[in-house]
Amino acid sequence: MLEAATTALAALVDPASLIFLFAGILAGLVIGIIPGLGGTGAVAILLPFIFVLEPNQALALIIGAVAVVHTSDTIASVLIGVPGSASAAVLMLDGHEMAKKGQAARALAIAFMSSMFGGLLGALGLTLSIPLARPLVLSFGSPELFMLTVLGISLTALLSKGNMMKGLMAGAFGLLLGQVGGAPAAPDYRFTFGSLFLTEGLGLVAVALGIFGVAEVVSLVAKKSSVATGSGIGVGWGSGVRDVFSNFSHVLRGALVGIWAGVLPGLGATAGTWMAYGQARATAKGKDKKRFGKGDPRGIIAPESANNSVEAGDLIPTLLFGIPGGAPAALLLGALLVFGIEPGPRIITDHLDTVYTIVWSFAIASVVGAALCFVLSVPLAKLSFVRFPVLAAGLVVILFTAGFQESKEIQLLVIMLVLGAVGWLMKIAHIPRAPFLIGFVLAIPLERYYYLTANLYTLSEWVVRPAVLVMLAILLFPVATAVYRRLRARRDPDVPQLLPEDDDEEAAEGAEAPSIWRIVIAVGFLVLFVGAFFVAQGFSDRARLVPALVTALGAVLAAVVLILELRRRRAADAAADGSDWRTHRRDVLVSFAWLTGFVVLVYVLGGLLAAVVFVPVFLWRVAEMRWWRIAIYTVAVVAVLLVLQEFADVRLPIGYLTPVGLL
Repeated sequence: MLEAATTALAALVDPASLIFLFAGILAGLVIGIIPGLGGTGAVAILLPFIFVLEPNQALALIIGAVAVVHTSDTIASVLIGVPGSASAAVLMLDGHEMAKKGQAARALAIAFMSSMFGGLLGALGLTLSIPLARPLVLSFGSPELFMLTVLGISLTALLSKGNMMKGLMAGAFGLLLGQVGGAPAAPDYRFTFGSLFLTEGLGLVAVALGIFGVAEVVSLVAKKSSVATGSGIGVGWGSGVRDVFSNFSHVLRGALVGIWAGVLPGLGATAGTWMAYGQARATAKGKDKKRFGKGDPRGIIAPESANNSVEAGDLIPTLLFGIPGGAPAALLLGALLVFGIEPGPRIITDHLDTVYTIVWSFAIASVVGAALCFVLSVPLAKLSFVRFPVLAAGLVVILFTAGFQESKEIQLLVIMLVLGAVGWLMKIAHIPRAPFLIGFVLAIPLERYYYLTANLYTLSEWVVRPAVLVMLAILLFPVATAVYRRLRARRDPDVPQLLPEDDDEEAAEGAEAPSIWRIVIAVGFLVLFVGAFFVAQGFSDRARLVPALVTALGAVLAAVVLILELRRRRAADAAADGSDWRTHRRDVLVSFAWLTGFVVLVYVLGGLLAAVVFVPVFLWRVAEMRWWRIAIYTVAVVAVLLVLQEFADVRLPIGYLTPVGLL
């Protein structure tokens, strides 16, 4: 193992790999500033570039972004009280309070230092897990791997606080879309409806960018304003650093909580940060507890240490078992598969150097990212004060160009638009999207391991294997806990809850749909699953089994969600749509119209000329910029596209009227 570690370090310190590591760090820092994108958006935007890179360079690029995105998302949470990501929402309790007292610099220094130590401790935990988990991983057969895939999808949904049924439904939806294309156990194509384009399945990059990226862009453009309001950072950097060292026990405890939250598939950074905050407050003595929520440094140290260590913890099940712990890890798993590296038991024996490349990248990025945040926090913070339509003009071009890279099929742009609409509907209905993405990634492995298990073992043989029984117990534990909490809440409605009732990522401010819309969305999912069930009956026996099970389960879950929404509507006395919601809905439709216009331009003119037309018109009509700024902005976007095309081998879509010279 020492040899593999030194080999990986030697490959990583190669100048080319270091350049891509720093590029990933910078991308992660910038993307972390933009609320709503987070680690998933960072990886999704960078993922297309891996197709033209060596494995070490590609992993350095992606891990560099993942390791620091939770460092920079602190800036928006502390300065303006708008979380850069769902997991950063906890920082508003103490971090934003400190900022309002004129101690923003102190709060940011605490956050950056805690993030750095959390990342380093997470990398250490990942390193130690390799020799400890090696015997366990190598003993796993297809039954254990099948149960792990079920566990990975189910836990993500079951641990969606307040959204268990919706999370399970989202996971089933991801499994359904993941089965589009060729069946792994039969010579059949499924859900292609005669389209040659769909025979290869839906691309992971396009799906992720649609469900997360496009959905967030239209929501933020609809606001027509900057994400942030407020002013500067102030002073107090040194006192913030001292706060971290004087409360270092909270760094250690927060990092351990984060690693544990990452190791458990589905728990994720949001739950991990709130758990870390909760343990810090619970271990405070006497009157110290009352300081939390009023600007206490410990209220920043614990969750920020957990925030970064969660990402390292996520990598443990992702690499060793092939079960992504969260949406960014699911995208990383897809990146590894591109290079023929299949996470799971064999990665320890066949690709140990790859594992250590990830470990080293994470450790280096944590240190460099924190250092850069100290230097760049002031200019980075200014991004939060830029009106989002200004950022969106270039971001739209980058999003669709990135989605095109995986298969080079222009039809993917339409898929991204459709999934963007679905993602927005899921967002306003508080349907968690992380279970969807994990279900999509694990759809084919789940089916493959199921058929291997069914062919090699009888049900009575594999279901009683010790590891399978342990995983069944882990799977049932959240269900039992949820039932217990519900019964306890009925007996004592004043019982406090540590975690937020709704996932902040899915409950963005001002984006909650009225009850009638939630009912309509639940009906839509029910119709989708029922329709897919009947379509699946036309497949061969081996190709039909898993889609039939998934669609039947999805239909049941959608029906339960529909019943719950109907009950909630009656309890809320059927409140009508408010004027704020109608305005938001109209603005979102306008935003979608702009994105649709860009896709139409791409079909007609190609990617480059579409950007030349779309960017200035969008900046003029939506961002209302001055003409000379529009000209500079447009030239910059076109220059970036040309540089990527020339030096990064990024392909731009070709339209029906694209001039020959631009092909």
